Amino acid sequence: MQVNPYLFYDGNCEAAFKFYEKVLGAKIEALLRNEEAPEEMPSPPERKKKIMHARISIDGEVLMASDAPPEHFHKPQGFSVSLTVKDPADAERKFKALSEGGSVNMPFGKTFFSKGFGMCADQFGIPWMVNCPPEG
Repeated sequence: MQVNPYLFYDGNCEAAFKFYEKVLGAKIEALLRNEEAPEEMPSPPERKKKIMHARISIDGEVLMASDAPPEHFHKPQGFSVSLTVKDPADAERKFKALSEGGSVNMPFGKTFFSKGFGMCADQFGIPWMVNCPPEG
């Protein structure tokens, strides 16, 4: 069995995944647009270029996503995507990149449970937790 987060974006899924590709070293594995769907799955003209399904790999871990139809989009809440990074300097760099243009809920820093931890929402509204666990 495999469990993977599936994120819904407000029309900016492609931009978000390209951003993660740049700042996290992720690899986009799929980016399917509504216009690529079979004829029996029509979409309104303004949604043709929107993402129906996307898949990205971050160090072998998978995130999937799509652009939610406007009437179905809800601001993300009640969860965070958790990123575990072994090197504190790399973790802090990734945290700063993810939070740029977004908001910081807890600045990245050393805690009693980690060499570094921070919470933010990226410029696309997705909540993230970046953690650098202690040795062992």
